[in-house]
Amino acid sequence: MDKMNRDPKTSNYVDGLSIKQGRLINERPDGMTGIQEAANLRRMKKISYKEQMIANGIERAEMNKEMRKMF
Repeated sequence: MDKMNRDPKTSNYVDGLSIKQGRLINERPDGMTGIQEAANLRRMKKISYKEQMIANGIERAEMNKEMRKMF
């Protein structure tokens, strides 16, 4: 009978759950519903838009400063 290649510290790995030193370890990714994912994407989009708007304002201010120095 062949031995399976596995980590000696980890045994009984089932669906992201493993037992290490007598404790059950959850290594599964956090579950999110589609509504939660959509809400997170919407929030990230809003934040990105605000950051981009601020960056554009700073860039325009710098360009105006340089134009004033030329004249």
